[in-house]
Amino acid sequence: MHEFTPALANDYAGLALANVSTEFPNHVQHLLHGEEDARTPRQLHPAFFGSYDWHSSVHMHWLLVRCIRLHRRIKLARPVVETLNAHLTPEHLAVEHAYFQVDGRGAFERPYGWAWLLKLAHEAELLAQAEPVARRWADALAPLARDLALRLREYLQRAPYPQRGGAHGNTAFALGFAYEWATQAGDALFVKAIREAAERWYGRDKDYPARYEPGADDFLSPGLCEAALMQRLMAGLVFSVWWGEFQPKGDELAVWLTPAQVGDRNDPKLAHLDGLNLSRAWCMRRLRSAVGPQQALQFDQAIITHLDAALPHVSGGAYVGSHWLASFAALAMTD
Repeated sequence: MHEFTPALANDYAGLALANVSTEFPNHVQHLLHGEEDARTPRQLHPAFFGSYDWHSSVHMHWLLVRCIRLHRRIKLARPVVETLNAHLTPEHLAVEHAYFQVDGRGAFERPYGWAWLLKLAHEAELLAQAEPVARRWADALAPLARDLALRLREYLQRAPYPQRGGAHGNTAFALGFAYEWATQAGDALFVKAIREAAERWYGRDKDYPARYEPGADDFLSPGLCEAALMQRLMAGLVFSVWWGEFQPKGDELAVWLTPAQVGDRNDPKLAHLDGLNLSRAWCMRRLRSAVGPQQALQFDQAIITHLDAALPHVSGGAYVGSHWLASFAALAMTD
């Protein structure tokens, strides 16, 4: 199995440090009400202006926190702390929070960016319990995290359907991170809303058609993300029954076990498929203990082949991949 060693954590921290401080190029999603709203990424998002887009900046900040939480003494630990101190300030996070209060921007980055913000807040809180230096980051993130949790809870209660695609809109992926934050925060109403939405949307799914995966710009497997979410929410035997009904039948499981081919790593959408291989490995790593012994062995081998296919491309390639892939690699090996 691939290991997230201190040396690798240091390398990934270096990638993240470079990315979160790189303002341009930048793919801005921004609703303008007038000329006065034409502003630079750093002016709009003083905490999360780097890494090509807002959500990637959030998850590369998560990567920085994850690296030093798991390996406190990496060589780059001091620059990591200095960067997080500079970016995750109460003043910067207040501006980020205020952005969501502007008319028409309340759904900005829903649900993917919201989920990663909750993941970052969760990670910062875990580190803060052991390292006082992280308390300022966790406390600065908390108001925005609570607001996005409330917004997501309200969205779940009024959304009649899930989003089942393999990119940013996928609700199963988002709910997994949200559930993690909600249980840590003791937000019982949010936990209840997540459970109810998951049961309503996914509880009766059967015979998942894995043959329809992947799409040309997928970085998530809708089926595996759904299964990983339900495994979080269900007790062992209940999940086993659900999985028995849901899992692809016949030879279709082979679709998930075979790494996706990436046609062009310079294409920002086709490059997503490296992320798909990493997120598949992450999901299978979470699922392997909850499926039967034969499938667990299949998943073990598939995790290795997927990581073998994707890890060489995490760094050194086009910025359309290198601005975010390391965070998914860390997920696949540590989460």
